[in-house]
Amino acid sequence: MTDLPAPGRAGDVPALLAGLLREPGRPRVTWYGPDHERVELSGAVLVNWAVKTTNLLVEELDAGPGTRVLLDLPPHWRALTWALGVWRAGACVVRAGTGGEPADGRPVDVVVTSRPEEHGTGATVVAVALAALARSWPGPLPRGAVDAAAAVMTYPDALGWVPAADPSAPAVAGGPDVPHGELLPTALVAAPPAGARTLQDARALDAVDLALSAAATWAVDGSFVLVDGDALEGAALARVRAGERVTHEAG
Repeated sequence: MTDLPAPGRAGDVPALLAGLLREPGRPRVTWYGPDHERVELSGAVLVNWAVKTTNLLVEELDAGPGTRVLLDLPPHWRALTWALGVWRAGACVVRAGTGGEPADGRPVDVVVTSRPEEHGTGATVVAVALAALARSWPGPLPRGAVDAAAAVMTYPDALGWVPAADPSAPAVAGGPDVPHGELLPTALVAAPPAGARTLQDARALDAVDLALSAAATWAVDGSFVLVDGDALEGAALARVRAGERVTHEAG
């Protein structure tokens, strides 16, 4: 990721990640969660999370084009890093239904979830702790499950071997389906103004649509302020809006 693209619209996920490194210290995700925690990820930190996650997916879980990864996470900043990792590996993010099952009813290879005890699908389960400073899963895990908080940090900051994405292979499944070649063009249909600091209520989108919205924001050189609207309302939300210098609010 040394050849950084000129400002503009990124055309694919590798270019998207590279573009985030043009201004590595600039905030790209700011999260206000249900426990009133605030987490801020600069471009460099966001890319670091995505790269480590990609390395884990490829090296430990053999992810690549055709691999189906169920994203059973709430709308949360960690869902963004996992979606980026899956897409960078050339694999497919599968939307979760209301009960956490694949929305398209088809088997998956990997389940990325914050509720690992509810998955007995035969797929590899990756347990994602949502707490801001979590370094391991807070309790026992089902047999064979991967502790994401502990495992991701053991992988290198530099991207290892990654299979080339197949433009015709699915990037999103579970409705509507999107191939890799159309991933960013699809996301950019609802892109904010270039360079915008966009406020998004996490309650408005599921994890997959949230990741697509974030990708569109980053692709036009913007940043994402993600808030849990149940925790921030009225005057508190107004203070966040002013303090974070929001210039655009997602519908």
